[in-house]
Amino acid sequence: MEDYLIRILAKEAGVRGLACVTTNLVNNICQRHGTTVTVTAVLGRALTGGTLLGALLKIQQRVALKLEGTGPLRKVIVEADSYGRVRGYASVPDLNLPLQQGRYDITGAIGRAGLMTVVKDLGLNELAESVVPLKTGETDTDLNAYLNQSEQIPSVVSIGIDVTPDGQASVAGGILLQAIPPYDENIIHQLANRILELPPVETLLLGEKTPENVLALLFEGIEYETLESRPLQFQCACSRDRSEKALISLGREDLANLLATEGQAVVDCHFCHERYVFEREELELILEEIA
Repeated sequence: MEDYLIRILAKEAGVRGLACVTTNLVNNICQRHGTTVTVTAVLGRALTGGTLLGALLKIQQRVALKLEGTGPLRKVIVEADSYGRVRGYASVPDLNLPLQQGRYDITGAIGRAGLMTVVKDLGLNELAESVVPLKTGETDTDLNAYLNQSEQIPSVVSIGIDVTPDGQASVAGGILLQAIPPYDENIIHQLANRILELPPVETLLLGEKTPENVLALLFEGIEYETLESRPLQFQCACSRDRSEKALISLGREDLANLLATEGQAVVDCHFCHERYVFEREELELILEEIA
């Protein structure tokens, strides 16, 4: 199944629904970082959560999601935009923890204490930033807390992933339901209960249910219209030009020292591991430009 997201609107009920499958972009990113089963489970969930947040934005807007806890994984960062382009990484991609009662030890990896930071670039003079304590390290649980408490929008998030023993995602996807005014809180509670009654998201997707099928199950008996189907993909914003600007930002003294000691500069993108090598001649030209 290709990665994509479906957006629907139940206008009379005052609810919008998003459902997505993210298996390919999760595997693309996790393969680049050589993640273990544990990290694929954690990062895959975070990537799906970032994808859902990105789908709530208007055109040319971006969101960054950071999970930073006391666990050995330390930090996970995901960036997504309104066009369905997603990237992300985990600080310790080779961390592997044993299963806990048959489940991926996501809480053990992230830690039982920490912060979730959501930063939105809405095209304004300043970024919009919200910081909330981690509840469990499970991305959907923490996003539920963020949306309901920080943004004060009744919301329900459910994310699922199934990982093979070699660290690949056999399936990944998620659901986000959100109230829009005027809304009936009973409908939101009803839909939240339906999510609990249904099999987990990953089970539905493994059973060849599509995002459309999942939303149809959830909204059975509730009238809604499909607004869009949006493709999703891994895409990194790094470039040689951006890497050059990063070198310039070091300042003349540090750049000259790098030239004298190393004879070249290598910029390694955290998100995609693309390496940009600047040889001596290129560094000398950059130094001349910032003289």
